[in-house]
Amino acid sequence: MQIIRDERDIERGLAALLELDPRLRPVAAEAGALPLRLREPGFEGLAHIIVSQVVSRASADAIWGKMIAGMGQVTAEGYAGLEPEAWRSFGLSRIKHDTLARVAEAVAGGSLDLHALSAESPEKALAELTSIKGIGPWTAEVYLMFCGGHADVFPAGDVALQAAVGMAFGHEVRPLAKAVALEAAVWAPWRSVAARLFWAYYAVKTRRDALPIV
Repeated sequence: MQIIRDERDIERGLAALLELDPRLRPVAAEAGALPLRLREPGFEGLAHIIVSQVVSRASADAIWGKMIAGMGQVTAEGYAGLEPEAWRSFGLSRIKHDTLARVAEAVAGGSLDLHALSAESPEKALAELTSIKGIGPWTAEVYLMFCGGHADVFPAGDVALQAAVGMAFGHEVRPLAKAVALEAAVWAPWRSVAARLFWAYYAVKTRRDALPIV
């Protein structure tokens, strides 16, 4: 199984992708440099992804800043040990708090090893993560890509990736997740690099950064 650890792995993956699918060559030429943006695996990384979902970057930064101020270091044990209503002072929604609490309990209790997911197959790792209520496929896939270093994950449900694939391949209507997943199958075992490529392409085309906040 391929693991992404640094920019050299991104370069190697991109070179392989351009051989696998020549249609990606003009996409890569326009996209420019691809982001690495790796974060250490563990509760803090997953918590940051959960906090950042469906809010602006400014809002996510504000919430995270309050969590740091209130907790010092964001750990599973620390979150599990918070006062019952402490989450309200962070600006979290009830849904996000409930998800974070379940993850914290699983990690602190030993039933979820977020570091070990880096060595598991994407299928098994995704199944473990999504078995926790509140963690959907997108959250799990983004965690595996940017914290676990998995090289063969493609979040086909990501709207920006759908739009980017549609623009690159001349679709008049944004393709749905199932169609994008079928396209992405060709890019194994480097689908995580392909996702980075299409996020970078989307940013150039729309002048908006849609890369997940990690």
